[in-house]
Amino acid sequence: MASIINSFAISGIEGYLVEIETDTLYGKPSISIIGLGDRAIKEASERIQAAIICKGYEFPKMKIVINLAPGGIKKRGSHFDLGMAIGLLIRSNQIVPKDINLNDFGFIGELSLNGNIRPCSGVLPMVIAAKKSGIKKVIVPLENIGEARLVNGVEAYGFDDLKSIIDFIEGSGKTNSIVSDKNLELKPNYPIDFGDVKGQDILIEYIEYIVVAAAGGHNMLMIGTPGCGKSMIAKRIPTILPKMGEEEALEVTKVYSVAGLLKNKGNLVTERPFRAPHHSASLNSLIGGGNNAMPGEVSLAHNGVLFLDEVAEFSKKTLDALRQPMEDKKVTVARVNSTNTYPANFMFIAAMNPCPCGYHGTKKCKCTDYEILKYRQKVSGPILDRIDIQKYVHPVDFINLTEDKKSRSSVKLRERVERAREIQRLRYKGIKDVNCNAQMTPGLIKEYCQLEEDSKGLLRMAYDRYGYSARTYDKFLKIARTFADLDNSPKIRKEDIMNVLLSRDLDKEKTRMYTV
Repeated sequence: MASIINSFAISGIEGYLVEIETDTLYGKPSISIIGLGDRAIKEASERIQAAIICKGYEFPKMKIVINLAPGGIKKRGSHFDLGMAIGLLIRSNQIVPKDINLNDFGFIGELSLNGNIRPCSGVLPMVIAAKKSGIKKVIVPLENIGEARLVNGVEAYGFDDLKSIIDFIEGSGKTNSIVSDKNLELKPNYPIDFGDVKGQDILIEYIEYIVVAAAGGHNMLMIGTPGCGKSMIAKRIPTILPKMGEEEALEVTKVYSVAGLLKNKGNLVTERPFRAPHHSASLNSLIGGGNNAMPGEVSLAHNGVLFLDEVAEFSKKTLDALRQPMEDKKVTVARVNSTNTYPANFMFIAAMNPCPCGYHGTKKCKCTDYEILKYRQKVSGPILDRIDIQKYVHPVDFINLTEDKKSRSSVKLRERVERAREIQRLRYKGIKDVNCNAQMTPGLIKEYCQLEEDSKGLLRMAYDRYGYSARTYDKFLKIARTFADLDNSPKIRKEDIMNVLLSRDLDKEKTRMYTV
């Protein structure tokens, strides 16, 4: 009878149970691994054979068949090595479990040719899958034990070589085991602060729009001359976003675990991600892709900020690919070998120069209106339509910069943001996939964004002048709702609509240029 060992595979950022079935048959000595595995799985036969012989055990001289069930789903990764080796040794009666039931265990780990256990990526979602499948104990590489500990209610056993695992199964060895608990600290530690941002008096008004964007999860575009502080402001936006809850932190950690980018394998990712890809980034690196359909920058920025500096320098095809993730908050990466869906709920922040030379509005600029218009058109209309707030950042006066003026700290700004987010959390409680104003559906807009008559007239005048789309109209209402939440106002006031109309500097600039 074939031996059965529990292991796990990953689809997107979710894990699922895989049963490793191993049997030995009479026939020409060979080993076949079936179940739609990738090349890393096919090559496992050589690693398993070398590791078993190195640890003093016999590799069966029979026909060996290893099946990864369910056999109709494509699988990838080298973490099945350990389960295959244990299953083969049990099937050939070289090891006999003592005082443990292997059905209660899951096995994760890559084997070296010397029989050592190497760490692997994606341990966190696989251990979560173990818990959902009723498996309460997992054996993982020693370097991954901290990551496995993050899942509450699962006992993780860490090993660094195959022989110590065999001794543990036979009841003659010791191991490092940790029972997971809920003692998970979610304290972000940011080395930067909004207090570092100093300059002109108008900065206070500008920061107000930054607070609105953070409080409602709204996308934002900053336009300004080189050195005016666009990148400096963008890098500090995560410091005023609300602290991540445990569920959000687990989601982010799962994405980074699957991507193999988890730096502290024993800790959750507590700081909201800030991703700033270079403008030469390819479509696959931004959206996701590659042979294994891995997550891209939009997914690595999940629950955080995606910042595109010099957004006009990105290729048009790459930028336009952001349209679907910005709307759906997820991205599906389809390849011949696999199709994975990754979360992509990010706050989009972009920065660009106002013209090709970068100094539009100053004496340095020699660009014509046509050159400026052509430069702006590098960012397509559909993308601009999805950016809620579009503001100019004015150059910083040197005298004001050198004066020791106290600016608003990130702590103070975050308190305002969190108060507004708490109002939104209670408002949308029980509504799936809606946590902030930027995620409101048309039905929720109709319910929570009621306007006074004079406010409607003001919006009508703006629509007639600038030709806003229906999507932009909805975004205006969402931003107005956020302005009202910051003042704890139950209704959207006329002043909220006025502030919203002042948040679209680019529309006024385009109107001026088209009429010249």
